[in-house]
Amino acid sequence: MTEDEVLAEFRAADALLEGHFILSSGLRSSRYLQCARVLMDPARGARLAEALAARLPADLRARITAVVSPAMGGVIAGHEMARALGVEAMFVERPTGSFELRRGFRLREGQEVLMMEDVVTTGLSSREAIKAIEAAGGRVVAGAALVDRSNGTADIGVPFFPLIRLAVPSYQPDALPPELAAIPAIKPGSRAA
Repeated sequence: MTEDEVLAEFRAADALLEGHFILSSGLRSSRYLQCARVLMDPARGARLAEALAARLPADLRARITAVVSPAMGGVIAGHEMARALGVEAMFVERPTGSFELRRGFRLREGQEVLMMEDVVTTGLSSREAIKAIEAAGGRVVAGAALVDRSNGTADIGVPFFPLIRLAVPSYQPDALPPELAAIPAIKPGSRAA
């Protein structure tokens, strides 16, 4: 799947938004990719996950025995990636502020895991999810995401494979360009503002 084909999937789902957005990292942006909208069509989600799975090196794909994603945004993306790889899907969540594996999910000590996100901006949630996966006994051999908003600058601490890399500027709330400051901010993501 080419970059244009991936973006066409987002456009077809009305998931490529423009305005003033508060990202889950707290940063602000004029563009937002609403992965929940693109993933609400199971066939579209499957196409995107299959395209991403095909980009993983074959030797890496062969080692992955589970996909673990951070809740809330990564759950569907992680499930579709697990389906594409033919492995189990699990997720970590933050019941008390820190990610943890719950709901009876278990990883064997040293089990090789792919950590799957929907969107990566700074990599903070990915690093936090990886820490929780490792605390549960897993060994994260790589990370993946549908969208890398950092255009390759986010470091999640393991090899990282996004379906698409975008250069979408993000700003601190106190350092907005005038055109963005003039628009009311909205929080479309899963975490409270």
